[in-house]
Amino acid sequence: MDGQHSEKPHSHTTADRTSSTTSQNSRSVRRQAGTCGNPEGDTRCPASHRFSSHVSRSTKDLSCMKVPQDPAHRDRQAHPTTILLCKSQSSQAALVPREHKMFMEEAYNAAICFKMLRDLNSSDPLHLKYIIKKIKNMAYGTPNLVLETIHDYFVDNPKISSRHRFRLFHVLEAVIEASDSLEEAWEKSFMQLALENMTKSTELEEAYQDAASNVLLAICRHSWRVVAQHLETEVLTGVFPHRSLLYVMGILTSNEAVFNQGEKACWEEQLAQMAVKSVQFLNTDVWSKELLLALTKPDQTHQEQPPEKAFLFIYYGLILQAEDNSTTVRTHVRTLLDTSHQWPKQREGIALTIGLAAVRHLDHVWAVLEQFGRSTPIKWSLHSFCLKNSEDLQWKWASSTILLAYGQMAVRAKAHILPWVDNILSRMVFYFHYSSWDETLKQSFLTAVLMLVGAISRKEGAHSYEFSQISELLECLMVLMEKEPQDTLCTSTRQQTIHIVSSLCKLRPPLDLERKSRILSVCLHSVLALPLLDVLEKHTCLFLEPPNIQTLYNKTSEALDQMLQSFIMQNPTADELHFLLSHLYLWLKSEKAHERQRAVHSCMALLRFLSHNPYLDPKEDLRRIGQLVGMLGILCQDPDRATQHSSLEGVGHLYQLLIRQRVRETPKVEVQAPEQLSQARVDGAPVWSSGDQKSAPTTPQKMAFPKDGILQLGSSQVIKEVMKHLTMVELNDLIWTAIDGLGSTSPFRVQAAADMLLTTVKEHGAGLETVASLGRAIHLQLCSVRIPQAKENALHAITLLARNHTPELVATFLDFSIPLDSHAFRLWRALGAEQPVSRLVLAMLLAWLQERPLPAGTRDGSRQPKDKPRLRSLAAMNTLHELQFAREFKKAVQEAYPELLLALLTQMHYILELNLPDEPQPGQKAPEAAMSSLQSMSLEALKSLLSTTGHWQDFAHLELQGAWKLFTTTHTYPQGVGLLARAMVQNHCKQIQAVTSLLLPRLQSKEERERKAAILILTEFLYSPALLEVLPRQAALTALARSLRDPSPEVRVLSLQGLGNILFHPEKGSLLRRQLPPFLDGFFHNSEQVVMQVMGTVSDVLHRLGAHSAAAQSLRVAINARSFFDDVTGWDPSGGHGIVRGPGGSHGGQGAKGPADPGTPEHGAPAPAPEGLLSGRRHGQVCPVPLRRAAPVATSAHPVLHAGLGEGPQCPPLPLDLPDDPQPGGVWHPLGAGPQLPAQPPPPHQDLGSALHRLHHLLPPPGRVPDGEQCRHKPAVLYFRRPQKRPRARPPGICQQTVLLPPEGGSQAAVTSSRPPSPPSPSPVPTELVSPTLST
Repeated sequence: MDGQHSEKPHSHTTADRTSSTTSQNSRSVRRQAGTCGNPEGDTRCPASHRFSSHVSRSTKDLSCMKVPQDPAHRDRQAHPTTILLCKSQSSQAALVPREHKMFMEEAYNAAICFKMLRDLNSSDPLHLKYIIKKIKNMAYGTPNLVLETIHDYFVDNPKISSRHRFRLFHVLEAVIEASDSLEEAWEKSFMQLALENMTKSTELEEAYQDAASNVLLAICRHSWRVVAQHLETEVLTGVFPHRSLLYVMGILTSNEAVFNQGEKACWEEQLAQMAVKSVQFLNTDVWSKELLLALTKPDQTHQEQPPEKAFLFIYYGLILQAEDNSTTVRTHVRTLLDTSHQWPKQREGIALTIGLAAVRHLDHVWAVLEQFGRSTPIKWSLHSFCLKNSEDLQWKWASSTILLAYGQMAVRAKAHILPWVDNILSRMVFYFHYSSWDETLKQSFLTAVLMLVGAISRKEGAHSYEFSQISELLECLMVLMEKEPQDTLCTSTRQQTIHIVSSLCKLRPPLDLERKSRILSVCLHSVLALPLLDVLEKHTCLFLEPPNIQTLYNKTSEALDQMLQSFIMQNPTADELHFLLSHLYLWLKSEKAHERQRAVHSCMALLRFLSHNPYLDPKEDLRRIGQLVGMLGILCQDPDRATQHSSLEGVGHLYQLLIRQRVRETPKVEVQAPEQLSQARVDGAPVWSSGDQKSAPTTPQKMAFPKDGILQLGSSQVIKEVMKHLTMVELNDLIWTAIDGLGSTSPFRVQAAADMLLTTVKEHGAGLETVASLGRAIHLQLCSVRIPQAKENALHAITLLARNHTPELVATFLDFSIPLDSHAFRLWRALGAEQPVSRLVLAMLLAWLQERPLPAGTRDGSRQPKDKPRLRSLAAMNTLHELQFAREFKKAVQEAYPELLLALLTQMHYILELNLPDEPQPGQKAPEAAMSSLQSMSLEALKSLLSTTGHWQDFAHLELQGAWKLFTTTHTYPQGVGLLARAMVQNHCKQIQAVTSLLLPRLQSKEERERKAAILILTEFLYSPALLEVLPRQAALTALARSLRDPSPEVRVLSLQGLGNILFHPEKGSLLRRQLPPFLDGFFHNSEQVVMQVMGTVSDVLHRLGAHSAAAQSLRVAINARSFFDDVTGWDPSGGHGIVRGPGGSHGGQGAKGPADPGTPEHGAPAPAPEGLLSGRRHGQVCPVPLRRAAPVATSAHPVLHAGLGEGPQCPPLPLDLPDDPQPGGVWHPLGAGPQLPAQPPPPHQDLGSALHRLHHLLPPPGRVPDGEQCRHKPAVLYFRRPQKRPRARPPGICQQTVLLPPEGGSQAAVTSSRPPSPPSPSPVPTELVSPTLST
């Protein structure tokens, strides 16, 4: 080997070489260095010639460090390889040391490069990687040196291995690409090297050929025309091109980085010319068969198509496009379609070829596709027959190929496609509906539609066409979106579909609202309802190549925002904006935080788009913007910070839109500066600010609209500023949005809605419209509010609304006040929370109470439909009953007592006129029937009025007499009213003057019931001295005389009885007083019937005397009547007893349920019991005093005793325990001209406590009797009492009477009083004196 090596020419030494041969010497050095250690060579270099062994490590590192690190810095000068010979001899002599240094440096670098090229044959992967990196770095510094070294290495070592040569090709490709320019000699040399190796067959197969082809591609970056000429020559030889040539042409066609700007079009033009020249080969069987074989050759990986095959589809399409013979085109297209459609890249290639052929042969290609679609294999695939073998798989996705072909036809046909759009769309829709549904068909359908829509959008005349198949295509897209799994996001299907929809909506005809609404609903649900991104990523964790979920969702969300923007661009009106936002409102109210966050971001993006791009018509008025303000204002308090920020930013953009709009409408509108807006927060704390956005000090800045200043405020202040620019209609929408938010299940939404409702009403409540509907809605939502503060704010809003809208709210609240639930009651209390308003509310209720229409047919008992005025009148009665217990209305009820008393008495008569059932139905208990009837409701209203306003004496008077039942029937109603008025007179009620002042106007009322109630009260008030203080005697006489002409007979009778009052006939007093003594003697008659009639007559006489009562005979009346109360020593265990329960309570036998406990906080504090009321007290409560049943005669003695002591000391009655089933007694009415009213005997329980209390003070001391008479006869009542034990000894002449009272401990205690012996038996009473009537 040494001998062989010695025969090779050695390099020249430095002393021998000349300046003209420097480059040649360096090459000699590289050749000698290359021979050393060459595994393929047969010689070795001696040690003296191994430059690499003499180069130190530092020198190698230095040579590498000279390479610039940034490959972009290619503006460098090539290392000189020759020395110029134009220098003078002296200059050349001076340059000799410098030339020597440069020569040595170049030689060292060449030797290093040569050695690295040799080391590429190593089998160590890491070492190979390092070497390749070092060579590339050297190529950036001295590319020519490396190129020359590589060239010499190929020349000097022709027998190197294929693997080594493969690696050298990769290095050569990198070096050529790193060079800024390539000399022509190197181009030719390396092009020839690449062409020779591109077609070689080695053990590396296609990888080796591709490496050589890549060298040719690298040369194309410097001079592509030369390479293209060589390629054209090879392709047009008539022999089907080698795959390497097709590979190079495929890369040139698909890779944009190969050509500079403008060169791509030149290459495409040259390629089209090559296709024209290749048309002749279509008729060559060998060439055509090889072409079809290359197109159908299976790929190594079906996911990626090799460049040569992709190019071949393009080249085939260009050839068919250039073919003039339509028959040939049809034949080749059908032949291509008959190949396999199993693999996706194959289907795409077939579609591309068909699309290119359709550029010149659209009709023929369409006909072939139609014919192919009707073929048997396609029918099988459409009907989803079971695939039995692999041959059937090639037709399974044939419809996908057809869809892609239609898309390619649309893209390639360009201007000729518009008339074909409807035909293509109809075929796409057909294959979408009738093909086997899978991911392949879905993706092919989307791709084809995208290509078609893109082709249409690029045509300027597309907007002049009306496409009839747009609606059907949109329906297919909606079905596709609905079939997308809602819990995963793995593909760009949603994004592509939304992009298609955005493009289709720009075409004619425009979409109708129904279809547009469906599109918005489906798209919003498909995107916004996706799970959280973390959940979506979990579904892709098992994918080999999982997609970037964050990026995929962001692009999908951007597509959704662009679709909304596209809609508003097509129809830039306020109605369209409201229409789009209305579909977002559903998601803005979502209970899921991530859905609200996405929805508010889309809303903000749309507002930002409109704020930055003034698409809206300046004449458009944003009439429905109030709802959006409300939605965003509520979301400003969302717990999610991202939602808060987006909401606040959206409000800022909306504020800018409003300002811009209002400025155009009113040029003089003053826009607040950000500094002023920030100062508004200092004046008062925000009512409902979330606290997340802090107001920062602002700096003076020049701005058109203060959106940025708005964003620095709290949420409450932002909404307040926006409210200033809203109209009343928009404010109403804002309030409705807040009311709707009260019904949410999210606590933050409820609280935010209540705060915003209160803020809006506080700022603009006076001018609001539709307040009645607002009040009704608040009542409906109040039932679901569970947050105390939110409920208080809503009620406070009602209080503020009541200042200016009381009539509307009262009328509205009456509609849901039968029955009156707790929420409605709280609304009424809020309505009267302010004292002036509470008086107005009562006045309005009284006005509604007086609206008492009688439906036709009530007289004959026929059933009539419920009319609103009648229902509101009944509701007003029910409401007044409940409000009497509310502390907010306590003072107003006290002030309106006269009006309420008369109104309730008239209302009770009105209810009786309605023929409502007052008897319990079969199977229904009496108390339940009474509770459910309006009669009971009206009666309870009257009771509560007396009890809650402090009229305990009147209440107890009626309770003890059992007079409440008199109000339940029409024929006893006058007696009940008369007893109530009589109680007021006897108890010296302070309201007599006020009530009297209201009677005269009511006597002239058009309603008979009002005149009747007024005359009943007036006739009783005539016995009161207080009457004359407000109504002179002559005025009363005139009023009664006028009532004699009343149309009602009952009013005329009552007026006539009033005219017979002793007030107008003083002489009747002496007459009546003279008739009393004989009747008093009749108390001791032996007949019980006679005694009872006599007592009734005496009671009537004493009542008629009134203030002119027989004062001299009062003591005798009391003594005679008192003797009938001594039969009370025994307790009747069989007799039940009721309880006077205090305010609002009812007698046990009445069967009416009393109102709620007035002591509860809901109804306020109870009215205090009258001072001096005899009662037992246990833990601060009034305890009932039980009393046994009275005998009939004693019952008749009660009114006698009470009337006889009418002018005695006034003491409040005892709260007595009353029996459950009182027996009716007798009440005698005063005598008067005309017919008599039906009489009702008094009940057995009169005012016993009051009578006994007065009797205790009037009786003489023990042992004495009036006028010194001795009692020798017992009263008649002794004949009817039960035997009893003799009491203990007592003084002679004194009888003992015992009333059993249950003490607190439970044992009985005796209250003892003394009475004289019974008077002697009088003479018989004349029969005419015990008549029920007296002559006037």
